[in-house]
Amino acid sequence: MRLTTKGRYAVTAMLDLALHSDQGPVSLSDISNRQGISLSYLEQLFSKLRKSVLVTSVRGPGGGYRLSRLKEDIFVAQIVDAVNESVDATGCSGRSDCQGGTTCLTHYLWCDLSDQIHDFLNQISLAQLVAREDVRQVAERQSIESQQTCVDDKINAAIIG
Repeated sequence: MRLTTKGRYAVTAMLDLALHSDQGPVSLSDISNRQGISLSYLEQLFSKLRKSVLVTSVRGPGGGYRLSRLKEDIFVAQIVDAVNESVDATGCSGRSDCQGGTTCLTHYLWCDLSDQIHDFLNQISLAQLVAREDVRQVAERQSIESQQTCVDDKINAAIIG
């Protein structure tokens, strides 16, 4: 089964956005700091998420991104699909050329598994993930660590500068 970094990072970033959306627009730099995803990579992902109408951008001071729909109406599979990812359990990336250019004996089994995984992810909304206690605990820890890093950076800048 293959879900690449792009799909994982997109889901992680969207969950971070959902967790912090009550505070207004969320900047990509804040997501980057909390999740350890490069800012340039997030910009690429959010361009695709915006084109798929999963997020909207807010310009100006205090700007950032917002979910374009309710958390209950955005599903993990939609996020993965938006960044052109597929959940693929086949060895041939679904091309049916698994065995010397032809379909292998188990190709359709792995295609069915891929469909099942996609269906499973299509049943999990951002709201369901946000409501999970374990997710909220991790998000709280990340926010504290991110704030501490900002304080440490300011102290180091004051000492050096």
